[in-house]
Amino acid sequence: MKGLILKFTSRATAISPFLAMAYGEKATVLEQQGKDVIRLNLGEPDFGAPATVLAAMKESLSSPDFPYTSALGMPELREAIACFYEDKHGVAVSPSRVVVTAGASGALLLASAALVEPGDNVILGDPSYPCNRRFLNAFGAEVTLVPTRSEDNFQLTVTSVADNWKHNTKGVLIATPANPTGTVIDAEELTKIGEYCKSKGGFLIVDEIYLDLSLSADLDVRNDTFASQSTLGTDTKLQTVLANAQLEETVVVINSFSKYFGMTGWRLGWCVVPEAMTTIVEKLAQNLFICPSTLSQKAALACFTPEALAQCEQNRNTLIERATLVFDALQNMGLSLDAKPDGAFYAYINIKHTGISAIEFCDALLSQYYVALTPGNDFGEHNADQYVRLSFATSIERLNEGLSRLAKFVESLG
Repeated sequence: MKGLILKFTSRATAISPFLAMAYGEKATVLEQQGKDVIRLNLGEPDFGAPATVLAAMKESLSSPDFPYTSALGMPELREAIACFYEDKHGVAVSPSRVVVTAGASGALLLASAALVEPGDNVILGDPSYPCNRRFLNAFGAEVTLVPTRSEDNFQLTVTSVADNWKHNTKGVLIATPANPTGTVIDAEELTKIGEYCKSKGGFLIVDEIYLDLSLSADLDVRNDTFASQSTLGTDTKLQTVLANAQLEETVVVINSFSKYFGMTGWRLGWCVVPEAMTTIVEKLAQNLFICPSTLSQKAALACFTPEALAQCEQNRNTLIERATLVFDALQNMGLSLDAKPDGAFYAYINIKHTGISAIEFCDALLSQYYVALTPGNDFGEHNADQYVRLSFATSIERLNEGLSRLAKFVESLG
């Protein structure tokens, strides 16, 4: 009917813009004006999918038959993911607990639908990836953002969880390595938090999408095979929470093909859930998604070949080189990292001494020097105006140019 005004839901109108994407749109406008913009705002690895995955995708296109798979994913892919945990991390995971999803976002959507009711409370650290809390909010949960300290690697502690646990708290969500900081939670502290949640009848969701992107350069990695030796190529600091069998009944792990395997636009991820939760998640997936992309699943089977894993490790080593470049450059221009990243490809930079806010900093840097960063306001509330996030998931050449412009901008601020 002409003139009808739609009434939108409170969950839709209350949601904040995703600033990392918003600054990407601003960058696009400048590029359309002929400006050379250095995009350091998004966490999107530039190396793309392994060559064997691309070859597998092309080969599968020779057959036009891409039927629905099981809502839980192709059995052979679930098996391959389970084997990956054992071969690379030395952890036995039953394929029956593995659920293939439409990206890590799909995994968190299913976990939120299965675990939270309207009015439930969930604890997250501040700063943290903004979309994680949006999924919980969408299913009626209230989120408590608990300020974290650089001394704790910007991660929650069992004390901070206990101090903020309410009568309606149902669980905790932690990312390790984290976005935007790249920092890892201490393994013992994570276990204590998991045990505390379990004692309260609550859940622990652990986002591990950056687990295999360690920035440690001293790993013993022989890329021809992972199967010959468990925990091969694994940083002792970056351990999956699935290694703790005592938490098996209450922990949900989120992961993705987007980061380590460089397959962002393929929209494929997975979660590992307690055995009793599999049938619940299956019913939800049947109704909400039907199934993940069949084409992406078929190609993803090639991720676990020796050739693909070798390429992924080479990409990780490239990220280590970039991290060294970025950290040294930031130090030289007087910008500090309050906690050094352990993994991923982010630098969470303290800009307090510049005297301007994070949004003012990012706006001026983009409009005057054509470098896109993300303001800390995207990731929380506590001291958010004092930080900006830089993503070094781009080439050395573009990083060098971006860092050079950033240094000039910081110098101009006096």
